[in-house]
Amino acid sequence: EVRLVESGGGLVQPGGSLRLSCTASGFTLSGYAIYWDRQTPGKGLEWVSAIYSRGTIGDYADSVKGRFTISRDNAKNTVYLQMNSLKSEDTGLYYCRTTLRGTRILGQGTQVTVSS
Repeated sequence: EVRLVESGGGLVQPGGSLRLSCTASGFTLSGYAIYWDRQTPGKGLEWVSAIYSRGTIGDYADSVKGRFTISRDNAKNTVYLQMNSLKSEDTGLYYCRTTLRGTRILGQGTQVTVSS
């Protein structure tokens, strides 16, 4: 079965850090662009970051640039989103997604809550 599974969310104070993981099963993740989106109370669905197929350079929304870093570990078939200097407006449900042979694959999401 082709799946993406996110993990690593949680409750963190403003200024804190979290690392989200997106692990693929049923396909080799390194051959595909992987995107992180988030659903937030204030802005709805928002694209956050991307890492392109076989690449190591990430792309970021302006709202997270300089604070978030996307990376791959091909041996673990996993993409990470390191989130530093978290703000309350980063609170939301974070999803990873890709398109595999024309089919959109979306994980179930992991909740990030930034609150004191």
